[in-house]
Amino acid sequence: MSTPAQAGEEIGWRGYALPGLAARVGFGPASLIIGVVWASWHLAIFFTPASDTFGPSFPLYLRQVTALSATMAWLHWRTGGSLLPVMLFHAAVNNTKDIVPSALAGATNSFSMQGSLAACLAVALLWLGAAWCLAKMWTARRA
Repeated sequence: MSTPAQAGEEIGWRGYALPGLAARVGFGPASLIIGVVWASWHLAIFFTPASDTFGPSFPLYLRQVTALSATMAWLHWRTGGSLLPVMLFHAAVNNTKDIVPSALAGATNSFSMQGSLAACLAVALLWLGAAWCLAKMWTARRA
């Protein structure tokens, strides 16, 4: 049900921004730049008390989103520029994010570097996958 909401974001991030930026700097670097911009796009909700992301660590979120951006760029690249798999991946991430709590109990400082053990492990695993994707995109660019 949340896929239509992610459709707008993905049309912008992977449909418009990624191809243009990748033509200049390559898919890997473009995915990392977009990851930082994408995370920053959500910064305001870290300071909105009514949101479900009020209080967790934004630096941890930035690392998560940047790793996801690399993986999503690889998915976009490997599917010949198709946005549907990327939209479904984005929706899956959004629909499962509450399984891995990122905030420590009682967290109120969004700029804290601290996060739950589960969130830190998730970031490490996301970056393992992102590193593989970045390596594949880098190798393809050099070939």
